[in-house]
Amino acid sequence: MSTRAITEAASTEAAPLSLCAREPHVPADRLVAEMVPPPRFDSVRFDTYIPDPNQPSQTEAVEVLSTFAEGLGGAHASGAGKRQPVLARLFAKKPAVPTGPRGVYLDGGYGVGKTHLLASLWHATPAEPALKAFGTFVELTNLVGALGFQQTVKTLSGHRLLCIDEFELDDPGDTVLVSSLLSRLVEEGVALAATSNTLPGKLGEGRFAAADFLREIQGLSAHFRPLRIDGEDYRHRGLPEAPAPYAEEQVVRAAYATPGASLDDFPHLLDHLAKVHPSRYGALTDDVTAVCLTEVTPVPDQSTALRLVVLADRLYDREVPVLASGLPFDRLFSEEMLKGGYRKKYFRAISRLTALARDAKGLVEQ
Repeated sequence: MSTRAITEAASTEAAPLSLCAREPHVPADRLVAEMVPPPRFDSVRFDTYIPDPNQPSQTEAVEVLSTFAEGLGGAHASGAGKRQPVLARLFAKKPAVPTGPRGVYLDGGYGVGKTHLLASLWHATPAEPALKAFGTFVELTNLVGALGFQQTVKTLSGHRLLCIDEFELDDPGDTVLVSSLLSRLVEEGVALAATSNTLPGKLGEGRFAAADFLREIQGLSAHFRPLRIDGEDYRHRGLPEAPAPYAEEQVVRAAYATPGASLDDFPHLLDHLAKVHPSRYGALTDDVTAVCLTEVTPVPDQSTALRLVVLADRLYDREVPVLASGLPFDRLFSEEMLKGGYRKKYFRAISRLTALARDAKGLVEQ
């Protein structure tokens, strides 16, 4: 970013934060404590979801999930929580695992409200928050990395419900890990719910040799009842176009004028993301009120692009507006990327960053 722009802004305002200067450490207990719906979805409920009248699958999804939540109000399926005498525990038969899928899988395009519905299910399930878990697929796999497989099973096995947002298989290791984890949790009576842009039986296609892990993928599919949700991207339904990128001087001035805002040039931020594990991107934005970026340019490669997708998700979850100069967000990813195996992720990132750019419009006008 230009020295002149910084000098002019710095003459009157305190310096903004820099994401590039942050290297957050997230302890394991925080990972567990934060397995709740993110701030954007704190107050959502089934009755705040507005189905598109032209998409009956959206109304059906609300009805199915409401019934699913009601069905989780009884005793834990494995009998957890009931302390029995030692002899009774020794000779008692283990409760049978319920037949049929123990979970529901919300499949649909980006922007149809899947996360809204998943968070509404979490809120509607009649159980204490400590008996319900909500996290993204990335956060779940990182929890296993932090606690270890057996401890993760022990930590989650007493839960009534596990909600997994943005379920996706990007590599063979995750496929085997998650297949084993969910099988163990289902055996313990934990109900599952997930969102994805890909049907469970198609997970991994175009990303790795999914045919070599067909048993694991089919095993995952068996845990879920797929529920298709059709519709257009609600984030832009009936809304004006997102503002065009601003001049660098405007972005810098807004960063200095907005308490708690961060200011980074985009290429350096992309480099920094490679040094921070994606599970820490949420902590990277702790207490940041707005993200200001200069010199936005096309993302150079797939690995960088996937890291940017995770950052976009965390910013969106936390409702952090994004003000930028340079290229518009719909030109971040190459045509090849938008046709490849990760295209749905990239379109989701464009959708969410565009919504956050619209939210940032007031930073320039203040």
